[in-house]
Amino acid sequence: MRLAHCLAPGLSFGMRAFFLGLLLALVASSVSAQPVPRWMTLPPTPSLPPAVSSGHAPVNGISIWYATFGSGPPVILLHGGLANSNYWGHQVPELAKTHRVIVMDSRGHGRSTRDAKPYGYALMASDVLGLMDHLGVPQAAVVGWSDGAIIGLSLAMSHPQRVSRLFAFAANSDPGGVKDVNKSPVFMEFIARGEKEYEALSATPREYKKFVEEISTMWATQPNWTAADLAAIKVHTWIVDADHDEAIKRENTEFMAAAIPRAGLLLQPEVSHFSMLQAPQQFTDDVKRFLDRKWE
Repeated sequence: MRLAHCLAPGLSFGMRAFFLGLLLALVASSVSAQPVPRWMTLPPTPSLPPAVSSGHAPVNGISIWYATFGSGPPVILLHGGLANSNYWGHQVPELAKTHRVIVMDSRGHGRSTRDAKPYGYALMASDVLGLMDHLGVPQAAVVGWSDGAIIGLSLAMSHPQRVSRLFAFAANSDPGGVKDVNKSPVFMEFIARGEKEYEALSATPREYKKFVEEISTMWATQPNWTAADLAAIKVHTWIVDADHDEAIKRENTEFMAAAIPRAGLLLQPEVSHFSMLQAPQQFTDDVKRFLDRKWE
């Protein structure tokens, strides 16, 4: 029976209401059946595989948790703010086939401790150097996500001899390059998840609110890099972001890629700030291609 016949004036009010309700239900069902774009999802946090070694390293007066996997040229994976090393669980197994993969929880994050010093990217970059010294790693490739990417850029500026190459995903050069993440349901879900993970991993499990406030202060004030600062980077660098990043402004990504000499610019399709969870194979393949790249 065609819809026009179902809603014909000759039908009783009850029958017309019944068919109209049926139509609305079908429309609603069709809408709800549409798949949610993956950039609007926050897949579960993965787990890390069994490590070759792991532990706590005394660095800058605090305890930095780390784990290593595989063997070969070293690559350090640096997670984003409020997160922890588990977020690299999809990437580690494949990268460890050809590299010595090192993950670490940034100070105050995950299983690492902190002291009274305020959070800062230069300070956290010095923590990475301290862990490298502890592990006897003179130089490593760095793959950073968000705050981890900013830490990587700080390392490339201040200690270029320690960084063989830098894959910087979802970084910003100054606070003006960040969107209002409070308007993003996905980012709000990430912050809520972060509380549960913090409670499960941290030595101070009841201090998440204070932790978020202090990290947010850093986000609001750092980094503050000019084009001249970025132009001083001589390390081979790819500036990478997602085409639907809910946290980083596209123009800031393009600004950094243009300012860093010979930097590559890569936009990952159909993902957001959480690309390594939403499209893990795509993210891993991009990292592998970067690590394998031969520069002239």
